[in-house]
Amino acid sequence: MRHLPAGLLDRFREAARDLPQRDDSVYARAGRDPCDPVFGLGPRDAGIAFFGRDPGRDEVHVGVPFIGAGGRQVRRVLYRRHHHGEMVDTDDALRAGEGYFWANTVPYKPVGNRAWSMRVKRQFQPLVAEVLLRLWEGRHIISLGREAFFWFGIGQGREVRQHLEYHWQSPNRFETSLSVDFAGPAGMARTLEIHPLPHPSPLNATWFKRFPGLLAQRLETLEEHS
Repeated sequence: MRHLPAGLLDRFREAARDLPQRDDSVYARAGRDPCDPVFGLGPRDAGIAFFGRDPGRDEVHVGVPFIGAGGRQVRRVLYRRHHHGEMVDTDDALRAGEGYFWANTVPYKPVGNRAWSMRVKRQFQPLVAEVLLRLWEGRHIISLGREAFFWFGIGQGREVRQHLEYHWQSPNRFETSLSVDFAGPAGMARTLEIHPLPHPSPLNATWFKRFPGLLAQRLETLEEHS
């Protein structure tokens, strides 16, 4: 598993010092430093990145994102696609994610799994943007849920924000995609193709049952020529 470069890790740890509303009790029970970010990362040349909101309890305990109930919805589809069977344990879940890049808007667990405030998202946006633009060379991102989708408008120009708003209002937003000229820190920039999907949480009753089919459809389109 890849790790953050030491300098970038130090900057995350510094930004996370005294972070309000972080669920430090979960980190204590897991025996993990609450200032250490939970990142999955992946191959630099991965064709697809998965981008979610933030880690939960299971992610803190395992030290890898997308490993709780919602994340396993994603990994189960990947396992069926690449290993032609049913995922049965955490080892299978981790194996399913090999070959993809994984990141979140804020790589720390909030209290009560409430979405982080815009202030916190803005605080971490340049660091997470650097992770995407520096450690990953791809352009296709499957975003999971509203928070992850609109993260790509934070710190961007009005045109990008309006583009995201317009797409999200479309009834076909989970079957269509959009290009975003995404600017990161220190002059880093890249055109990204965003492929939004609903959040895979079991609490998302509207979309939970449809999620596997929507993800399978996205993967079939994106990977058909790979």
